[in-house]
Amino acid sequence: MKNLVEELKWRGLFHDMMPGTEEQLTKESTTAYIGFDPTADSLHIGSMVQIILLVHLKNFGHKPIALIGGATGMIGDPSGKSDERNLLDEATLNKNVAGIKAVLSSFLDFNATDANAPILVNNYDWMKNFSFIDFARDIGKRITVNYMMSKDSVKKRLGADGEGMSFTEFTYQLIQGYDFQHLYKTHNCLLQMGGSDQWGNITTGTELVRRMGGEGAKAYALTTPLITKADGSKFGKSEGGNVWLTADKTSVYKFYQFWLNTSDEDAEKYIKIFTFLDKNTIDALTEEHKTAPHLRVLQRKLTEEITILVHGKEELEKAIKASNILFGNSTSEDLKGLDAATFLEIFDGVPQAEISKSDIEAGINIVDVLNEKSGFLKSNGEARRALSANSISVNKEKVTEEFTLSAKDMINNQFVLLQSGKKNYFVLSVK
Repeated sequence: MKNLVEELKWRGLFHDMMPGTEEQLTKESTTAYIGFDPTADSLHIGSMVQIILLVHLKNFGHKPIALIGGATGMIGDPSGKSDERNLLDEATLNKNVAGIKAVLSSFLDFNATDANAPILVNNYDWMKNFSFIDFARDIGKRITVNYMMSKDSVKKRLGADGEGMSFTEFTYQLIQGYDFQHLYKTHNCLLQMGGSDQWGNITTGTELVRRMGGEGAKAYALTTPLITKADGSKFGKSEGGNVWLTADKTSVYKFYQFWLNTSDEDAEKYIKIFTFLDKNTIDALTEEHKTAPHLRVLQRKLTEEITILVHGKEELEKAIKASNILFGNSTSEDLKGLDAATFLEIFDGVPQAEISKSDIEAGINIVDVLNEKSGFLKSNGEARRALSANSISVNKEKVTEEFTLSAKDMINNQFVLLQSGKKNYFVLSVK
C-alpha cells in the first residue's frame, strides 16, 4: 500500500495519530470513518479538510465511511465550545441530515460497487432503539467517569473559567465512542479520523473498541490540524460569515472570490491542503509564484482547482466571467449572462436608483438617464461633457449623446449598469 500518512504530512494534513496507525494503513486496505454533525443543512469550507481526507483515503486504496450524526446532532459536541449548543428539533435535524448527505455525495460516490466503495451512514439508525437503561448498562459501564473527565473538552468546560456542562453533553463522547464500536463490529472499521479537537472523543472510541471488541480488538486514531490563516484568524469565514459548500448559501462568485483573495503565505499552504495536485506540480507553481508574485499564480490555481472540485468547471467559468466584469475586459453579453443574485453580489455597495420599466420601454435619452432619472451625474452639462469625452458606458459598451436607453438594454429584465470612466459604476434597478 502507498503510504497515506507520508502524503498527509507533506500536505500539512497531519496532526497526530495513535501508535500503529501508519503501520496498519501501509499493511492492508483499511476501513476508516469521519463524522459530520448536522448543525446546519449544508457544510462550510471548514469541513473541506475532512472531506478531502476521505477522498485521499479512497485514492490510496482504503475504504471511507462518512458518518452523519443524526443522533449526536441532537446533543451537540462540546469539543472546542465554551457553552452549550441549542438542541435541534427533529424536523430541523432531518432537513440538515438530508442537506449534508447531498453535499457529501458530490465528493464521494456512495452508489459505487467496488471493494473500497465509500459508505454513508447515520448514527441515528443504530441509536434510535437504544433505551437509556440499555445504554447505561452496556456502554456506560465500560468507561470510567475519571477517564471521561480527563478529556480536554470536558476539563475546559469544568475548569475555573468554564460554564460547566450538562449531563447531556457529558455523554457525547460515549455516544461517539459507541459509533466507532458499532462500525468496528458491522464494517470492520479500524480507524477514526477527525480534527485535532476531536482527539478526546476519538480515543474514547478506540478504548470502547478495545474493551468491547473481544480479545485482540484494535482500533486506531488519526487527526488533522485545525486550519488557521497566516494572521492567526479563523479559517473559513469571510466578512459575510461562513463560506458554504452549496451555492444557495454562498454563491459560486463569492466562493471564487474568497479563495482568490487568499494571502501569498496562505495560498502556499492551502494549495497543498485543498487540492489533489501532486508535489512536483505544487513545488513548480510555488517557485513560479515567488519569481512573479504579482501574477498570483498560486491563488489562481488554488481557486480554479477548489471551485471545480466543489461546483464544477462550468460554474468556475461563470465565476471567472463575473469577476472579469469588475476587474477585466467584459462585454454586454457577459453581463446579460449573469443571474440576478450574482449581479447584485458583484455590484454590492454600488450606488443605485430605481427607474420605471415603462419609461425604459418608451425609450429615454442617455442624458436624461445620467442626470434626471438617476442622479448618477449632477447635471445635463456634466452628462454631455462625459459623453463627449467617450467615458460613459451602458452595460459595459461605450455610448454617445445620441444613445437611447430601451427595453433591449435591460439585464434580466431588472437592471441596467451605468459606468463613468473605469471604476465609477451605478446600477439602475428597473421597477
